[in-house]
Amino acid sequence: MDLLQTTLNIADRPCVVVGDTAQALLLANWLIQHQAIVTVFGNAPSSQAPHARLSFTSKPVSDADIDQCWLVVAASNDKAVNSKISAMCYARKCFCYTVDDPQLSSWQINHQQPSHGRVALVGAGPGDPELLTLRALRLIRQADVIVYDRLVSEAIMSCCNPAAELIYAGKAKSDHALPQESINQLLVRLAQRPANVVRLKGGDPFIFGRGGEEIETLAENQVPFEVVPGITAGSGCAAFAGIPLTHRDYAQACVFVTGHLRDGEINLEWEHLATPYQTVVVYMSLTGLDKICAALIRHGRAPDTPAALVQQGTHPEQKVYTGTIADLPALIAKSEVSAPTLLIIGEVVQLRDKLNWFTSEASTSS
Repeated sequence: MDLLQTTLNIADRPCVVVGDTAQALLLANWLIQHQAIVTVFGNAPSSQAPHARLSFTSKPVSDADIDQCWLVVAASNDKAVNSKISAMCYARKCFCYTVDDPQLSSWQINHQQPSHGRVALVGAGPGDPELLTLRALRLIRQADVIVYDRLVSEAIMSCCNPAAELIYAGKAKSDHALPQESINQLLVRLAQRPANVVRLKGGDPFIFGRGGEEIETLAENQVPFEVVPGITAGSGCAAFAGIPLTHRDYAQACVFVTGHLRDGEINLEWEHLATPYQTVVVYMSLTGLDKICAALIRHGRAPDTPAALVQQGTHPEQKVYTGTIADLPALIAKSEVSAPTLLIIGEVVQLRDKLNWFTSEASTSS
């Protein structure tokens, strides 16, 4: 078929997409990115973010629906339905694009037929949207699909492309929305649509974020990917708590560890962590706080070593609890503390009183 190449202005123009396939949803989101007003004749997926220019209806498309629109996309899995929609459009001199059938199409979408999509593994930082990198912000504003974690803040999600399909893949203790292997395979399937996919993870994806596992699967399936580092909770929360992780007078080393391992046990190199004049930062430390502090004391760290637990670090609700490794567990047990938290242990914690600069909306306990 010989088609005339041209450019159409569909801003604020009514358009119709017929079908509830992945391709239909992708094309609907592409149309609203170009400011069209889109009605999808198909079921709305639970993962689709609400958008003022996008609506769904389960009723069959009628002649009147096509009479009122500028462009129609026939994206049903049923070829007979697509053929019927194409005929309705031709009768009304309305442009029609029929997915995978150029003979039934009077216009084409040429921009998005690559053989595969791409996945960007993006670090969202500890929560404050102003801590996003410029590259991270650009990618989440352009994404077709965003697979996001529990620790990605609402403020950051509000920066995402409003037309993007949002898929929650968060994890809390003993409560995983999706198992890790399912997430790995989901990213592959999304890229094969094809789609521009962002895997959005709190903090930095390569620091206790399982980012390495996810891109291993992408590499094995020849899916193109990139990695955008984020500010990890260790440095971000410490900075907002007024605690320098290293200092010439107090700490010549800094160690990041996790308080929750794959087997559910806290099995760390305690002799090394008990060495003085180094800062120990423990991720996912709330549940095992008493065991962590007791083990450090048992292996030689002084009981009066300063320690701080940062809750909701960098958020307006941030709270910081300070004490020593001997008394901090009892203080936390008496307080209403919930995840996410970060534990900082070392002599640098005593600098908080002098260097604390961030005033949060929540009260600070110590």
